[in-house]
Amino acid sequence: MAMNYKKYKPYIKIDFKERTWPEKITTKAPIWCSVDLRDGNQALPIPMGIDEKLLLFKMLIKIGFKNIEVGFPSASETEFNFLRKLVDEKLIPDDVSIQVLTQAREHLIAKTFEALKGVKNAIVHVYNSTSELQRRVVFNKNKEEIKKIATEGTLLVKKFAEGARKEGMNVVLEYSPESFTGTEVEYAVEVSNAVLDVWQPSKENLAIINLPSTVEMSTPNIYADQIEWFCNHIKYRDVIQISLHAHNDRGTGIAATELGLLAGADRVEGTLFGNGERTGNTDLLTVALNLYSQGIDPELDFYDVEEIKDIFQQVTRLPIHPRHPYVGDLVHTAFSGSHQDAINKGFKYRTDNNVDFWEVPYLPIDPSDVGCKYEAVIRINSQSGKGGVAFILEKEYGFKLPKNMHPEVAKIIQKDTDDKGIELKKEDILKLFEDNYINISGFLELIKYKVNEDSTNEDADSVVTLEGVIKIYGEEKNISGIGNGPVSAFLNAIEQFNLGKYTVTSYDEHAREEGDKSQAITYVQLENLNTKERYFGVGISPNITSAPIKAIISAINRSKKA
Repeated sequence: MAMNYKKYKPYIKIDFKERTWPEKITTKAPIWCSVDLRDGNQALPIPMGIDEKLLLFKMLIKIGFKNIEVGFPSASETEFNFLRKLVDEKLIPDDVSIQVLTQAREHLIAKTFEALKGVKNAIVHVYNSTSELQRRVVFNKNKEEIKKIATEGTLLVKKFAEGARKEGMNVVLEYSPESFTGTEVEYAVEVSNAVLDVWQPSKENLAIINLPSTVEMSTPNIYADQIEWFCNHIKYRDVIQISLHAHNDRGTGIAATELGLLAGADRVEGTLFGNGERTGNTDLLTVALNLYSQGIDPELDFYDVEEIKDIFQQVTRLPIHPRHPYVGDLVHTAFSGSHQDAINKGFKYRTDNNVDFWEVPYLPIDPSDVGCKYEAVIRINSQSGKGGVAFILEKEYGFKLPKNMHPEVAKIIQKDTDDKGIELKKEDILKLFEDNYINISGFLELIKYKVNEDSTNEDADSVVTLEGVIKIYGEEKNISGIGNGPVSAFLNAIEQFNLGKYTVTSYDEHAREEGDKSQAITYVQLENLNTKERYFGVGISPNITSAPIKAIISAINRSKKA
């Protein structure tokens, strides 16, 4: 084998039989922190400038984030100036905490607090790597030396925070034992407890311990075990927040985050659409909408997702994958005929039964909840079936085709998709339908008619007389017929011209619009009694008598073209 799997070893799980998280369910949203402007920005091939960062910041506020990490102000003039712009132009709402990252060095912490001057609520995030691998390979330091870096950095933040508080700033410490997932969980607790002993958290002096899956090394259940074990052994638990920051190296960052919340975490850091270094961060939009799909208020507003996508793509220069959960261009879309039929029936069931809860096959949430139009739900290509075509004609154009007409219409549409080898737009489907059922001409044409109805009493059958003028292959003919209604009278009137003897085998009608401008739509299926062949025709008219006559003419013209 070219791939040498033997050079890898499985991650060792912790011995934790007391775990309780598998029995729990999520009942509320966590505290959300967007790190798009820092973690997401430093992962971009072309980092954002101040104007781009400002556009994204305003969008994050609009979505509802209350914790926003805006950058690394001690590491870059752009980051520093951006934060100053937010402060000087009073762009930070009073209920929003601005988070900044800094290394645990005095001159960097000093510059960080200089950038924060004037911020009402600040989270100062310090970190150092605690993993066994980095201690051994990168830093060549023992556990005590690594712990000392953490406590000395915390002491510096505490010193500057005391001065900032005198100027009215509320300062929260955030500490990350970076590469938490590669750190012995007992040692991660030891270092974090040492940090908290320095900070002395209280209700007035909060702290956040952030437990990052800096590199995703194991299955999500092991991360959850680590989180619950940590929560059970950390000091000051009632006055600190446990925060998650999962990366996506194994493709399970969202699952790890959801299990981490079950395991006791209070807070989630991540980015919109999962942007971040390597394979990215936890995708906050997906985690939030996962909660939403379970009937939990995510406390973030993603209704105008098209605007969110547009701004994100503009400022990051990154595309949104068409299969991105909930909001990709294709995620609500069914091309498969069986899926289309199930979705169509789901919508009809909801309408007919006035259902309160959302239950539509293949659609975990209502696409309209994230601002998506129903035209994106069912799209037509060569894999599509009769239900999908009927769905589009009804939802987009008001044609409620009788069920026994679906296969006939679908056959016409599918032939076109097979011939062209492309997806058909809704306008293409309408044109094919109109060309084949409504605008079809060339053989039989109605010029004019009038109807007289005579009924001797209330209970007797009406006698309808129809007189008029038609064209057969362009030649005008006078017609006259009698029947129990306009349809039978018209069929009797044209029998004299040897067009064939027809009987109506299916008749459906409905109004296309409500109000004075309503049009009547009639669907008629005729059977030629000589050949036993059946054809549908469609008629549209403001006149409820004209619509069925037009439908008969449509069906006869279709039979002659077959």
